Amino acid sequence: MAHKKTFIKTITKTQARWRVAGIAILAIVCLFLVLPNYVNVGLNWVNNQVNLGLPLLPESSFNLGLDLQGGAHLVYKADVIKVAPDQRAASVEGVRDVIERRVRGGLGVAEPLVQTTKFGEEHRVIVELPGVTNVSDAIQMIGETPVLEFKEENNDPPRELTVTEKKDLDEFNRLADKKIREAKNALYRMNFEEAVGQYSEDEASKKESGKIGFITETGYPEMYSWAKTAAIGDVSGVIKTADGYSIVKKLSERTGEKSIQASHLLICYRGAERCDATYTKSSAKEKIEELQKQINKDNFVELTKQYSTEPGAQEGGGDLGLFKKGEMVPAFENAVWDLPMNTVSEVIETEFGYHLAIKIGEEQKMEYELAKIFVPTKSVTDIIPPVGEWKITGLDGSLLKRAEVVQNSQIGEIQVSLTFNDEGAKLFGDITRRNIDKPVAIFLDGEAISIPKVNEPILDGSAVITGGFTWDEAKLLAQRLNSGALPVPVELISQQKIDAALGVDSLTTSFKAGLIGLLLVIIFMVFYYRLPGLISVLALLIYAAITLAIFKVIGVTLTLSGIAGFILSVGMAVDANVLVFERLKEELKQGKSLKPAMEEAFVRAWTSIRDSNVTTLISCAFLIWMDIGFVQGFAVTLAIGILVSMFTAIIVTRNLMRVFFSCFKDKANWLFLGSSSNKEQ
Repeated sequence: MAHKKTFIKTITKTQARWRVAGIAILAIVCLFLVLPNYVNVGLNWVNNQVNLGLPLLPESSFNLGLDLQGGAHLVYKADVIKVAPDQRAASVEGVRDVIERRVRGGLGVAEPLVQTTKFGEEHRVIVELPGVTNVSDAIQMIGETPVLEFKEENNDPPRELTVTEKKDLDEFNRLADKKIREAKNALYRMNFEEAVGQYSEDEASKKESGKIGFITETGYPEMYSWAKTAAIGDVSGVIKTADGYSIVKKLSERTGEKSIQASHLLICYRGAERCDATYTKSSAKEKIEELQKQINKDNFVELTKQYSTEPGAQEGGGDLGLFKKGEMVPAFENAVWDLPMNTVSEVIETEFGYHLAIKIGEEQKMEYELAKIFVPTKSVTDIIPPVGEWKITGLDGSLLKRAEVVQNSQIGEIQVSLTFNDEGAKLFGDITRRNIDKPVAIFLDGEAISIPKVNEPILDGSAVITGGFTWDEAKLLAQRLNSGALPVPVELISQQKIDAALGVDSLTTSFKAGLIGLLLVIIFMVFYYRLPGLISVLALLIYAAITLAIFKVIGVTLTLSGIAGFILSVGMAVDANVLVFERLKEELKQGKSLKPAMEEAFVRAWTSIRDSNVTTLISCAFLIWMDIGFVQGFAVTLAIGILVSMFTAIIVTRNLMRVFFSCFKDKANWLFLGSSSNKEQ
């Protein structure tokens, strides 16, 4: 009877040993990820003994679900009565998305479970918040949304002008135009000072022969634009501004006050001004001195984003913008003012903590001394004042991309920084462009909380809210602004607080059950399969390390059902080894020598292992697609476990067996459950 030949790829002993070495390195890396606290104990011991200065691993823990770490369980009913029937499901999904965004950003819940369901005709949203102990704060964060609006001065009259009023307005402006042109013509026969006395209607400057002092670009943009190219003593033509006509004479010019631009990295400590960090003063100094040794102009922004304790540093990289003398605290200003460009400073101590600074730019804009002849004009609002002081611009919180707490390092003020989406950035740019030198008011819940003056167009879609906030007030405002608006109203119909102690008991019980099951599996495998069983136990431990490392790296949230999926995958990992070992016994009984029998066993068992695991993975994919919280957690951990088990059963166990079996000179003895004298025929 003919036997089917199977092609078996063979490798050398050296290749097998290198593969085992790679597996060992992988297992060690995974253990480092799973048990960083224990690794750091060892690293600290080594550092204390030989002073190598080995860096410590970042300590982290597994994400635990609501049933393991306790938290809040809330049920909301969505009021969809005013929503079209075919749009209700989408509206409730929108509620789910907003609530999830709120609890992630506002409550700091990394893995909330927010899902929708339908109970009869009611649409409900179920919210599970692991680790949240203050249920009232969670309810407030989910249920409240502030109304943020930007408004500009209202210059729209409540009605149109009457025929008589329009005629009077046109006549007033016609006479103003006539008078400024007469003044321009008069300059051919009289000097500028005489023309000011005869024609100018600005009483304040008229007393000073028309002098208005030195101007900057932000105060008088039209006049500044002319003065930039004019020579001293030149007189302009008629310049039209929002409030009238001007003829300007350039008297002198000077270099403006120097401004510098710098960035800084701040490490604050307990007791410093406006500091929430946990550093002591001594540990903060140690940290800043450690950073000083490695920081330079190339990595300054990167290290600032990573280590600075200043609010907003992760976004702005510590950039302080342009500032003049007297706008910074003296210690900081003195250290950076004459600092060479792109050079990192020494450690600077201020009331805010310890700083490292780098100067990244400086400028000195020109200032021009002018005199003017001024003739005012009128607009419609001068005749019919607007009813309201402010009018809606269309820019509101719905166009907000992000809000965060920042600190003005120049004056130490706590502020809320706003960044708009593309549509909001364009609208905000238009608003600021048409309101230069005018105020734009920021309203929150109908109340003006900040009325800044626009100095120049803001085209990058960013703004700052000031209002004398405390740190907590600014943080709460930023959280609420980031939460967005709910598509439909919701009503809380059920709330439950789950005690963390119950989660600890469940976790402890699950751990004990898993450990007992693992020990029983180990005893069975070693007793029944002897040396191959011992190798499979080693592969099983590597499997556990790899799987847990993946859980931590990708942020799998462990629940009781998820732990059940992991434990079940342990059994399936052993099952793959059982198929291989049973096939090995059959090959040895046929008289094959040890190493060929082992290779043949893996090849012939592979199809069974593959088919059983693929069918289970298909089931896992279906369960994940169902998107039911506890079922999904079970399926995710089971799927990851199955994929890793296939790797350990085929790659890890096989290469370990190649190395160990090479020590037995192709003779199968009682360690392999075969005859002591069998040879390959």
